[in-house]
Amino acid sequence: MERLVIIGAGPAGYTAGIYAGRADLKPLLFAGPQPGGQLTTTTEVENWPGAEDGVMGPDLMIKLKAQAEKFGTRVSDETVTSVDFSSKPLKITTNKQSYEAETAIIATGASARRLGLASETALFGKGVSACATCDGFFFRGKDVVVVGGGDSAMEEATFLTKFANKVTILNRSDKFKASKPLLDRAKNNPKIAFMENVVVTEVLGVDAGHVTGIKIKNVATNEESEMKIDGLFAAIGHVPNTDLFKGQLDLDQLGYLVTTGPGDVKTKIEGVFACGDVMDKKYRQAVTAAGTGCMAALEAERLLTHRGFGASENNGK
Repeated sequence: MERLVIIGAGPAGYTAGIYAGRADLKPLLFAGPQPGGQLTTTTEVENWPGAEDGVMGPDLMIKLKAQAEKFGTRVSDETVTSVDFSSKPLKITTNKQSYEAETAIIATGASARRLGLASETALFGKGVSACATCDGFFFRGKDVVVVGGGDSAMEEATFLTKFANKVTILNRSDKFKASKPLLDRAKNNPKIAFMENVVVTEVLGVDAGHVTGIKIKNVATNEESEMKIDGLFAAIGHVPNTDLFKGQLDLDQLGYLVTTGPGDVKTKIEGVFACGDVMDKKYRQAVTAAGTGCMAALEAERLLTHRGFGASENNGK
């Protein structure tokens, strides 16, 4: 019987491991198929508190993992394949074996929607990004494009004008899903241009090791052309990694885990907590994910203490 199982190994999961480990809960953390989460696909992270000179995303995750392990978190590379939260104890099955646990913290994160291009994948973190807040600073004085037509695209484009020389929004139709205030703000920004009825068919610069341009296609005329740019930001939404929990926990219409209230990490199942991007569709930052990971660990500790699972009690292997 595990006292606490943590599913996910991003900033939220590892921070939960740090706090739960320091509370002597000896948590078992399943890293899954992408240990480190989305930060392992980024380059330099400049907005992590305390890292005044910046830190590489993968390096930050290595440090968080080591810190969690230092306090007694057991990190496993197993991937959780199913869960059963319908009764106590909680049941978690991985690709190797099954476990029972008193409490569980879900920190499986979210994945940015991609364009689905091989060249996009090859250049991700080398001029291709899905987070203007994370990477916008690196494009000071450069020309970039934002792909998308919703609120996220308008917000990303507007933010990027703080750094970029020019931002072009590419939308696959002539209709925008963005709310009128955000769309008007973008259209009134002199640094933002719009191209409608276009899709990106290739990101150029694979051989150079960085983005040099894109190939685009007009979906109305089938005309193809090339556009010289320095960066591409995909703003076509995120997909929360919640398939495991369908039918077990409440999801909102976008698929994010629903907690019992704003600013809370409790789910409808007692002893199951959610943190990080799997339940946060608004901020999606490493530091906010870490904050909710801390909250989830504190809530798990309080519940376990209430149930009489003291820190001195032997747990785990």
